[in-house]
Amino acid sequence: MNRETETTPHVSRLTLHDLRKVKSESENENNVSHFTSHASRLVQNMIEEKNIETTNEVLVKVEGLSKKFCKDLKTSLWYGVKDLISNIHGNKNERLLRDKEFWAVKDINFELRRGECLGLIGHNGAGKSTLLKILNGLINPDAGKVTIKGRVGALIELGAGFNPILSGRENIYNNGAVLGFTKKEIDAKVEDIIDFAEIREFIDMPVQNYSSGMKVRLGFAVAVQMEPDVLIIDEVLAVGDVSFRAKCYDKISKIISNCAIIYVSHSMPSINRISTFVMHINKGKSKIFYNIGEGINEYLFTSTNQHKNIKFSIPEVTIDNFPEIIAVRTSNEIYYQFDLKVVGFKFKNASLYLNILSGDQLPICFNYIQISDEIDSKRKFIFHVEKNLLASGEYYVSIVIYDNGGREQVLWYQNITKIKVEGENHFRAPIIIDGKWKIV
Repeated sequence: MNRETETTPHVSRLTLHDLRKVKSESENENNVSHFTSHASRLVQNMIEEKNIETTNEVLVKVEGLSKKFCKDLKTSLWYGVKDLISNIHGNKNERLLRDKEFWAVKDINFELRRGECLGLIGHNGAGKSTLLKILNGLINPDAGKVTIKGRVGALIELGAGFNPILSGRENIYNNGAVLGFTKKEIDAKVEDIIDFAEIREFIDMPVQNYSSGMKVRLGFAVAVQMEPDVLIIDEVLAVGDVSFRAKCYDKISKIISNCAIIYVSHSMPSINRISTFVMHINKGKSKIFYNIGEGINEYLFTSTNQHKNIKFSIPEVTIDNFPEIIAVRTSNEIYYQFDLKVVGFKFKNASLYLNILSGDQLPICFNYIQISDEIDSKRKFIFHVEKNLLASGEYYVSIVIYDNGGREQVLWYQNITKIKVEGENHFRAPIIIDGKWKIV
């Protein structure tokens, strides 16, 4: 495996030979202004070529990347000794799985250019953190090649890279030095970092006394204010409060044109907001989607399949004969029906709620009906929507029954029906507003 990091800046194409040639032509014509205009055009051409190259510049290239782990500690230590001896003798590590081993990531391939953001999605344990640690040089893969051009700023784990006994200010200088900045360069940025992190009052306090949110603030501020070429952000931003997360997203939108970003999150709205394309990792294997909506749907399908049809209810109250899938087009009517079975139970001021959730389990809309106290047998409930206002996409139905004026939950059926809506939706909003336009 090879992990290469390139830090050599791009060499200008405007050479001394070019200027001498222009100067010679200018002297022959005895025209100083001619020399100036020629040089100016060369400089302009160089700038335009530089901009084109920078825009298309590949900063991260991953080829055939694989990493395996062992499920048993003693066996893992034994394999480590064997692999160390093999490396000393110049032998390559085995690429086949041995007893109790598994692939954390397998054959990962992608390119990330300046100005792009790769959204990395997948359920817990899929291999996302393993990939990030390899990219950040924390662990070595068993096969494949990683090429990274320029400085790398990473916010992978809470407090990672911080020395807990040093102050926040001292850790800023340590992290800046690791990224290759001189003390003078860090001096010029340290105040901006402190202001962005909003922890000036505590900047000279040991980091071990920081809260989780303070560590995230400082870690993110160092990562982005140092202006890295490649920025790696794991889901640690979920620890921050709402206002700081908004501040982070605003900063990301400002710096993305000058760097490449790898962003990991379980929040699909944030993935959809800043990603240029997404990679879905499932059981160590990856799939790239340049249509972000398709990638999110793939992630949600594999994730919700693992916990769909969650049912909770008291034994006396159950729901049956509900559809598993409904296919409908935007603006068409919807009929949804199911049977409510009540045996030996008396409702007291009960309500049944039908909730429609997005693929990532965010509530979209709901409706409800009061349940008669006299229901004590099997009844069919039919919910009719004359005009479907859901935009194209996949949604899930959840049914909840509250009794005793909403103080007691007697039934909760989650994701019991998938609604597949077909139609045009260019903006990916979940609801189409029903209204009429008039131009005057």
